Amino acid sequence: MRPNGEAAVIRTLLVADLPGVVGIQAASYPLSLREGRDALASRITLPSSYCLAATWGGVLQGYLLAHGWTSESPPAFGSVLASEGIGSEVLYIHDLAVAASGGGVRLGRELVARAVASSRSQGLRRAELIAVDGAVGYWLKAGFTKSPAPPNVARKLPSYGPRSSWMAMEL
Repeated sequence: MRPNGEAAVIRTLLVADLPGVVGIQAASYPLSLREGRDALASRITLPSSYCLAATWGGVLQGYLLAHGWTSESPPAFGSVLASEGIGSEVLYIHDLAVAASGGGVRLGRELVARAVASSRSQGLRRAELIAVDGAVGYWLKAGFTKSPAPPNVARKLPSYGPRSSWMAMEL
């Protein structure tokens, strides 16, 4: 809930939201962890998308990029995803960011909770992610556990930054 009592609107993230996503991403991450519009759009348009937006007064305050994916096989950082041949074994959480103006009211937690509930209702039983830029503590509080990365994941971790960690949660 916004400090003035206005509830956030949680809705499907749209390609039309990309300018806001790019702005929040630029304010949230160092240049090395920012992705291009094509990579971001490809996640939003996947058939198994669980991407969500949080808005106040029609202004994007936070976003979640999440989609069904093959277990223990996260996409390479910055890659443009194609929907052909993709498994939907797990909920893969690719990115979560909240604008400074949306901070302090648990918008990120609400976005994750909604995606988890939706993916669970679709039969997914596990969520996976790569925590970046020291965000392990945040994801631990959200119910994820840190575990050793399988070999194919370990090869991709460096592209997500030096403080990246493999995490998962049973749904």
